[in-house]
Amino acid sequence: MGSKYTKRYTEEFKRDAIALVDSSGKTVTAVARELGISSESLRGWYRRAKADRGNSESGELTSAEREELKRLRKEVREQQQTIEILKKATAFFVKENDR
Repeated sequence: MGSKYTKRYTEEFKRDAIALVDSSGKTVTAVARELGISSESLRGWYRRAKADRGNSESGELTSAEREELKRLRKEVREQQQTIEILKKATAFFVKENDR
């Protein structure tokens, strides 16, 4: 369980809140106040949604890109470990054959 101060919002709620900012012409702060949520939360969701739509000026990665990056980094780590093991095995077999 999270602390009583950290409310968990559904993805649908976040999407609706973001859509409200886009369609109402109101500021993030005004919409957040109407919905009874912190403007920091809504601003974060809004920024991420913009990045996910590819509208980010800051060059932020989309959620999909972040996931892919995490997967690729893990893959590279595993391949590096495999290469190290193969190097050791090769050195071992070369030594064995020299006898």
